[in-house]
Amino acid sequence: MNDDVTDPATEAFVAHRDLLFTVAYEMLGSAADAEDVLQETWLRWVNVDPAEVRDQRAYLVRITTRQALNRLRTLNRRKEAYVGPWLPEPLLTTPDVAEDVELSENLSLALMFILETLSPTERAVFVLREVFDFGYDDIAAAIDKSPAAVRQIAHRARRHVDARRPRTAASPQETRVALDSFQNALVTGDLQGLLDVLAPDVVFVSDGGGLKLAAPRPVVGADKVLRYMVGSLAKAGGILVGEHTTVNGNPGLVLRLDGEIDGVLAFRVENARVTGLYYVRNPEKLTRVEHETPLTSR
Repeated sequence: MNDDVTDPATEAFVAHRDLLFTVAYEMLGSAADAEDVLQETWLRWVNVDPAEVRDQRAYLVRITTRQALNRLRTLNRRKEAYVGPWLPEPLLTTPDVAEDVELSENLSLALMFILETLSPTERAVFVLREVFDFGYDDIAAAIDKSPAAVRQIAHRARRHVDARRPRTAASPQETRVALDSFQNALVTGDLQGLLDVLAPDVVFVSDGGGLKLAAPRPVVGADKVLRYMVGSLAKAGGILVGEHTTVNGNPGLVLRLDGEIDGVLAFRVENARVTGLYYVRNPEKLTRVEHETPLTSR
């Protein structure tokens, strides 16, 4: 391909790369798969003449969405054979992601865990509409359905998600206060302190992927969560240290056992108490928690 076509194509792709990665990651919950989708998007985009494309951003997102949908169906088959609960891959994010309240809420592990319960098409529509604010016509072009069908899917997906997420999201400050209380109680072994910060119906989800010890299914209820955590710490032994981090735009903890990363813990907080704990221990999902990944909704 001559330079007259390649250079504008490269320029457009690079300009929107962070957005395309964010779209793919939000749909897939896997950074490695999102990178593969970007590679597939590039291979298709490089054969398009950018001068003939009216809206390069929308066109690139359309290609990315189609590739991500294909990958999501394959990924869902892999998840069926996955050992224990499947959590999204946590990302260390840049400060601007945390400052974008809407984006950070949509990227939270708590919300992305809910998105796992949607069908691939529902997830694509929800992500494009609710997270990236694409119009129904653009979404329809991306998933090969009519705008009317997209509206129905969007309504169904939104209703499904809204029924499962907090009615009022905690502010980053509220989350940090709860996180500090949790961290101090966990590291010092203050069982009553842990119980005080946990909501009675708290849910603990851990992902070891068969490579690290994890609960085979979500643990529900403060007493049960406390017993599970205490038992796990007793089995692990060693010195546990929690370090503050920003996971997917939200406050979280990197837990180190004897200096080595044991996992990343993300929180859902409501009314100053922890209602959700999401602990990723699978080593294959911990490759992006020490270097920032740029994400954007624009």
